[in-house]
Amino acid sequence: MNSIIIFIGAIGILYVGRTIFIPLLIAAFLWYLLNAIAAYYRKVLPVFKTEILPPPIQKRGVKATLRSKPIICALCKTGNFVFDFLSFLLSMATFGGFVYAFVTHIRPAFAGLVARLPELQERFLMLQTYVSEQFGLDIDTSVMPDTGAMISSLGASVTQFSTVLGLVLVYILFMYIEQSTFPKKFSALFPEKNQFSKMRYILKSIDDNMKKYMFVKTFISALTAVSSYLLMDYMGLEFAGVWAFIIFIMNYIPTFGTIIAVTLPILYSLITGTDTNQTIMIASGLIGVQILFSNIIEPKMTGKTLNLSTLAILINLVFWGMLWGPVGMFFSVPLLVATFIIASQFDSTRWVAILLSANGEIPEKKGE
Repeated sequence: MNSIIIFIGAIGILYVGRTIFIPLLIAAFLWYLLNAIAAYYRKVLPVFKTEILPPPIQKRGVKATLRSKPIICALCKTGNFVFDFLSFLLSMATFGGFVYAFVTHIRPAFAGLVARLPELQERFLMLQTYVSEQFGLDIDTSVMPDTGAMISSLGASVTQFSTVLGLVLVYILFMYIEQSTFPKKFSALFPEKNQFSKMRYILKSIDDNMKKYMFVKTFISALTAVSSYLLMDYMGLEFAGVWAFIIFIMNYIPTFGTIIAVTLPILYSLITGTDTNQTIMIASGLIGVQILFSNIIEPKMTGKTLNLSTLAILINLVFWGMLWGPVGMFFSVPLLVATFIIASQFDSTRWVAILLSANGEIPEKKGE
């Protein structure tokens, strides 16, 4: 009974405090992403690595004197600092490049699409009339999209996003300021050796699985978006860049995101195009691209890394969508991965991990 009360209370806190938790989650994700990019640059740019810093005296087989050892250590520390700082700058430049591309190319196209919403409303009404006359159906006009409400909602979303973006930047700044203290705090939180070993294993497992998931998902989403853009641009569909960007983002949302991402450009082609064959070819191409990358290539790349039940993923998607909206749906799988790994490491919650798994196999407990 107490567990149920605690669970319901936790859900209530997550829902009531969503204005705080959502920016914090986004900031943590971006902070993690920037550190992952910086770690990648540290691997591929060995310019200032410690291994290449030992002085020539060591290469001649002569031991370093006590006087030279502090100099060697100072050179190593300086080299590592410069190397880490360079990797950080490159990660920020990479992230800034994506932001710049969005601001200069995608956002103007979004503005053009918003400006055409009243025209699209009229075309929706014409489509309604045509369907009613051809098939003798009585379609309720209330189910048709209201562009006025859409524009108002979009304006409110932009204002809300500006506020959230400010909080996200503040959170990221303080995360970077305190980043160097995280290992000390982690050691202080778990002074016992067994606890420290277990928690370190849990964090490492979450980190490894998250990196694998994010890399594969981002890579597949990018390939899907680029292929879809080339198809839509070749077929002459307007705002092909916008639809490709939506496909890239929505592919992070399991099942429903893919359906929405494909439906929007197909529907736009249907109400704005004059050639039905064009709509059929766009629909066939987009669905084929999604099947190829999401249903064939992605499972082969991920394999059994996540080992999560499809039903659990869908239920988790609906749960976080109801709790935090689109942001919750976007982070639903990473949150489920973390829950799965944590639950598998404690006797009282291993049954939860078994239910979340695809085949009943869960990681063995470590650190004991």
